[in-house]
Amino acid sequence: MNSITTLQDAIAGAAERVGPSVVGLGRGWGHGSGVVIADGHVLTSAHTLRRDEVTVSFADGRREIATVAGVDTDNDLAVLAVDTGEAPPVRWEPAGGAEAGGDPAPAGPAPGGPGIGTPVIALANPGGRGLRATLGFVSSAGRSFRGPRGRRIRGAIEHTAPLPRGSSGGPLVDPDGNLLGLNSLRLDGGLILAVPAGAAVKERVLGLARGEAVTPHRLGVAIAPPRVARRLRSAVGLPERDGLLVRAVEDESPGAEAGIEPGDLIVAAAGSPTEGVEALYTALDAVPAAGGELELTLVRGTDERTVTAAFRGEQAA
Repeated sequence: MNSITTLQDAIAGAAERVGPSVVGLGRGWGHGSGVVIADGHVLTSAHTLRRDEVTVSFADGRREIATVAGVDTDNDLAVLAVDTGEAPPVRWEPAGGAEAGGDPAPAGPAPGGPGIGTPVIALANPGGRGLRATLGFVSSAGRSFRGPRGRRIRGAIEHTAPLPRGSSGGPLVDPDGNLLGLNSLRLDGGLILAVPAGAAVKERVLGLARGEAVTPHRLGVAIAPPRVARRLRSAVGLPERDGLLVRAVEDESPGAEAGIEPGDLIVAAAGSPTEGVEALYTALDAVPAAGGELELTLVRGTDERTVTAAFRGEQAA
């Protein structure tokens, strides 16, 4: 019974320490959860938000209307501005390691991050229906998944702590109550993926709380992956080439102004082959936020050409 008692104490202890910081969003199972990160600010998952205002339910029974302070949709993060009252901020002391939206994480645990087998506790208040706290273990470190707009979130923590519907945006903590991640996605088999709460993510979240906009550059094209491009080019008798097939181009976008047309094959960006969509995202992210240019190599039919897309710094993600 000693082992069972130890587990019970770990869950109860985390619920006691972190529970007052956990909030519910909306009313009902179809909404989400969040966690107080500072006086007047709550962190949650971007995909839980449906409008610019949301009801926040606190552990003491209070309900307040929150407004959106800032959103980073690519990394599934959002900060709400709300009267947090006496609700304490979660303990957030980031370790090193892979960060959301950073370079691809190596296989295995990230330096300083939780490795396979690390015990974790997931907390939530689904739609304000009361605190949930479950124990699990890290089942895979350095995972990745696609955020709401298709960009890959790297360094994710996969764990086994079960969560009900409406738990997205709730915290994942270690047994001491330190924030490790933000629960975001439920996988087949009951596994959960959490956005890592490392140092770079904390810096980004604090920027969102200050109202700083996250506006990564967007080319303004709809693309098909390489396997589709190869099949379609083969179907019309064109030689196979690896690249991203342009299916549509948004009017007045940087892509349109550069002369990109539907049917073009993007085979390189900034001199690097575009063997997958991540290569294009990486090249776009390297363009300075204040604006810059991106050189793209296209194949139109059998002709290869180079175009330059110019960004003015105001494109939304």
